[in-house]
Amino acid sequence: MTDIPVTEVLADDGEPIAVPLGSRTRSRGKRVKDALLGYLFLAPALIAFAVFAYYPLYKLFSDSVHRQPRFLNKAPTYVGFGQLQDTLTSSEFTSGLGHSAQFMLYSVPLGLVLGVLLAVSAHRKLKGIKVFQAIFSSTVASSVAVASVVFFTLVNPQVGYFKDVSWLSLDQPQSAMFSVALSSVWQNLGLTFIIVLAALQAVPDELNEAATLDGFGPVRRFFRITVPLISPALLFLAIVLVITALQAYAQIEVLTGGGPAGATETLLFKIADPKGIRPLHERAGLSIGLFVLTGAVALVQYSLLSRRVHYGD
Repeated sequence: MTDIPVTEVLADDGEPIAVPLGSRTRSRGKRVKDALLGYLFLAPALIAFAVFAYYPLYKLFSDSVHRQPRFLNKAPTYVGFGQLQDTLTSSEFTSGLGHSAQFMLYSVPLGLVLGVLLAVSAHRKLKGIKVFQAIFSSTVASSVAVASVVFFTLVNPQVGYFKDVSWLSLDQPQSAMFSVALSSVWQNLGLTFIIVLAALQAVPDELNEAATLDGFGPVRRFFRITVPLISPALLFLAIVLVITALQAYAQIEVLTGGGPAGATETLLFKIADPKGIRPLHERAGLSIGLFVLTGAVALVQYSLLSRRVHYGD
């Protein structure tokens, strides 16, 4: 009888057991095969990220540190990271950043509060409530361009239905930004409503009934019971709405074109540069600034808000 070479390994309880060497080799080979198969399945996604994310990001860094020649037959000239620093400390960046922050402060809190109020009002067991839920969520099917055109026909000082509002007039730069933000609030209201309503429907009715028996009123039940339980959805919406606000462009182009007097030129609007007045290296530097800013804001927002988020077991 031929002896089979064995080796000792530790079991889960710490006792040594004898395992044939061949089985260990086969087990290691199976792990390698599974790993290669996993990377094979990941390859399409990695290629897509490399083509549509990593390479464009590299191209932005390359363009931000090179100066483009006046003639197309000449290669770009490397000028160093000082050019990128000058772009990120220029008035173009600071003014665009200020307008983006203003747009975000106008649109995000208002849109989040309105979405929560509509979801709470529609979260009732009433006959025909599905009709109101469909109406409140209908804006999710509209694009940014459609929402902008709708508000353009309402508040434009020349052709709008509410000409006396003068939100888009040349002598009202602050109201112009608010009108643009209002169109964004309306367009994102359906998404906010749907997510908050889904979170409310996941809250057990027994908790509210127990709180009612303990003497909690409707307002107290909402802030002490409902809000902590739907806080993961609110955190998600806050991050999504902030990122969406920092990337606002279409509504500004349709409603104001960056005016009046540049009062609505957000950072992304300056990057897109529909008038073609900014050089390539400046727009690339502004893009890098927006990329870093968006990541930093999302990270800080998640770090601060996640401490107050309640995840049920």
